[in-house]
Amino acid sequence: MATVNGYQGNTQVAAPAGATPSKQTVTAEKIVDTQSVLKRLQSELMALMMSGESGISAFPEGDNIFCWKGTIRGSKDTSPKVKFETSCFHPNVDIYGNICLDILQDKWSSAYDVRTILLSIQSLLGEPNISSPLNTQAAQLWSNQEEYRKMVEKLYKPPSAAAV
Repeated sequence: MATVNGYQGNTQVAAPAGATPSKQTVTAEKIVDTQSVLKRLQSELMALMMSGESGISAFPEGDNIFCWKGTIRGSKDTSPKVKFETSCFHPNVDIYGNICLDILQDKWSSAYDVRTILLSIQSLLGEPNISSPLNTQAAQLWSNQEEYRKMVEKLYKPPSAAAV
């Protein structure tokens, strides 16, 4: 009977004293480990999809089954947590992507749907509430649109090929 990765049949075989595992054995163990994790994650994804549990969901991001995004529905009449995942230089958005918008805070109502929230954010982006800024620098620059645009370009415009 052959010994594979320290196992003979279903029994683990002890390595001789002072022996170190070969690179081939370590690599094989990692491949087996990755394959077993992949198989488990695929199984868990299928179980989640088939369970029909209300209020929770989780799915891999893109094609990477090792990176998941999950959601949990909050209690009734609680406001959703909405934020920018990419940076956004705006008077009502802080450096962490949090948005200062009344319907996401004290004016929340369960009557709002996703469409309403997105339209409200779109409106806020074009017409910020300067009297309640999360980003004071952006709020101060907002009144001078030329300076504001220069700052946005400085922060987000990729360097030109001439500068490289």
